[in-house]
Amino acid sequence: MARCIFSFIWDYVQWMLMAEESYRVAVVQGKEVPWDPEQLRRIQDHPCFSEKACHAFGRMHLPVAPKCNIQCNYCVRDFDCVNESRPGVTTRVLSPIEAVEMVKKALEKFPYIKVLGIAGPGEPLYNEETFETLRLVKEQFPNLIKCISSNGLLLPEKIDLLEKYDVGNVTVTWNALDPETAEKIYSFIIWKGKRIKGKKGAEILIENQIRGIEEAVKRHMIVKVNTVYIPGVNDDQIPDIAKKAAELGVFTFNVIPLIPQYKFSDVVPPTAEEKRKMQDECAKYLRQMRHCQRCRADAIGKLGRDVQACLYQK
Repeated sequence: MARCIFSFIWDYVQWMLMAEESYRVAVVQGKEVPWDPEQLRRIQDHPCFSEKACHAFGRMHLPVAPKCNIQCNYCVRDFDCVNESRPGVTTRVLSPIEAVEMVKKALEKFPYIKVLGIAGPGEPLYNEETFETLRLVKEQFPNLIKCISSNGLLLPEKIDLLEKYDVGNVTVTWNALDPETAEKIYSFIIWKGKRIKGKKGAEILIENQIRGIEEAVKRHMIVKVNTVYIPGVNDDQIPDIAKKAAELGVFTFNVIPLIPQYKFSDVVPPTAEEKRKMQDECAKYLRQMRHCQRCRADAIGKLGRDVQACLYQK
């Protein structure tokens, strides 16, 4: 019996490795760059970067970052929400110490968790609590994968800190290639202490998103790009974003249908068929994430099987 179990496990491991075989080399600025074993682990054990991993492994989002430095016209943040399943909401905001205690409790109950992520409910890189949390989790949970989801505005500035605290996976939400489109999506950015609107703010954001991705790839971080599919606003350039992302060395691309709220509450979101067609078009350039669950900022568990409610009960 033990022999059969061992044989099954070995076959499964080989299957996982073979499944990722075609992605063992990244093309960055025309050059082939091989993935090293640690990079492969951060792909194969991360449920957002490997569809196969999402059936076996879980992630835990730590909601320690309430402030945001941009206002997206599709975003409504909520810090006391238990019944919505979307980005920007959490049951409550945790302090770094509370986050570490929550990780301990989660790992006791759900040892399949392999990833610790910070994805809000605001912009992680705009909150000092993010870096204190990363420092603590690096010390206490060195073997867990560390992950950040960002709008990219501060990514060039904070990339060395992310590297210092062993962040290996970075997601950047990148919604436009040109400032004319971006200024329709963002009301303003906060940059160097000033609120900047319109085309100028959009230019700064796009420039930093591209620079940040370049710097993350240079540091062998595994990068995913999220693009919100907003019909009539950015749908004509999403494939071009995917193409540019591939040129920068991004590993995977995630087309996220608009949730119609805030200033885009009257926009009809893309249908499932329209989303699939957009993914197929973007797949000409790089790998597509097709299993996204649009997770909460406090999500815990396997994708689509969240368990955070039992940990946040008072």
